[in-house]
Amino acid sequence: MAEPHVREILIINVSRIGDTLLATPAIRAIAAAYPDARITCLGHPKRVEILAHLPFITRIGAITKQRARLMGRCMDHWGSKRYQLAFVYGNDRPLIDYALRVAEKTIAFRQGDATLDARLHLAVEPLAFQAMHAVPLQLALPLALGIKAVGQALSYQVTADENRWAQATLRTHHLSGSGPLIGLQVASFPTKGYRDWPLAHFISLCERILGQYPQAHFLIFGGTLEMDRTRAMHQRFASHSTLFAGKLTLRQTAALMNQLDLYIGVDTGPTHIMGALGRPLVALYHCFSPSHLIAPLEHPCLYAVDHPRIGGGTETPMGEIEVDSVWQRVTAALRAHAPQHCEEIPS
Repeated sequence: MAEPHVREILIINVSRIGDTLLATPAIRAIAAAYPDARITCLGHPKRVEILAHLPFITRIGAITKQRARLMGRCMDHWGSKRYQLAFVYGNDRPLIDYALRVAEKTIAFRQGDATLDARLHLAVEPLAFQAMHAVPLQLALPLALGIKAVGQALSYQVTADENRWAQATLRTHHLSGSGPLIGLQVASFPTKGYRDWPLAHFISLCERILGQYPQAHFLIFGGTLEMDRTRAMHQRFASHSTLFAGKLTLRQTAALMNQLDLYIGVDTGPTHIMGALGRPLVALYHCFSPSHLIAPLEHPCLYAVDHPRIGGGTETPMGEIEVDSVWQRVTAALRAHAPQHCEEIPS
């Protein structure tokens, strides 16, 4: 299978944070199947950086549908192909066309265009929506070439410099040695607002945490679009929280998350990053995208909280997840993974 002439492999995956990370087991499998090949990954300009520093990726770069229309035309004109293999995720015609111009063989999901599909080396039949977990869905492309998975855990690499920056940031905020240090992601992005657990529930949960762990400190993460929620959370726990929402880059957020004793969050991009870091994680999942379809696989300390309803649609309120259910998972995580200096008040 590992043909000796395969020296350059292209992987295109223009997607959100979660889908980018969910493809890392597939990228890792491809790299393992072709250990002597250089792997280039192109992704969304604002999110491809989450693939930086992974040891099985040689180069990352940004691509969009608009840029793709102009890229690689000289190679195509002169008949030169830089890549021997290309794997393309999604159904964007310009991305497929670009891969066809620059790669000898392109593998993608069937595009529904007979002429375009005929030009692919392999047109893989896409599986039905939510037919299985997202990771094996992504692995379907390399599997079409006979490439088997090398584990299904997500991959993210925090560098030594990033860890030093995070530790220095915690010292600047006088948080070094406090505990437990708990990260909060209280909102998803606006188009997935049905995944948001009510802010009142988060507040109640944090009150319970402080009742049991009075030295706990919360790092509040998020972007600029949910500032109303994150500011309200910070104001409620002003002396026990630091507001980082809207103040950090994506990689700075991940570096701070790598210092946490526990992370609690709804199903969104930073939660997927935490799922790749392998640190204690309490994640809340809506019934429309339950944990068995989207939660990190092979995670050593995942404490998933699923919506009590089965098969509900996006109109089903996340508030139906009771605070007690999340509190049980939080206490289990803190007792199993609490830092040595963290003292719990007996119930």
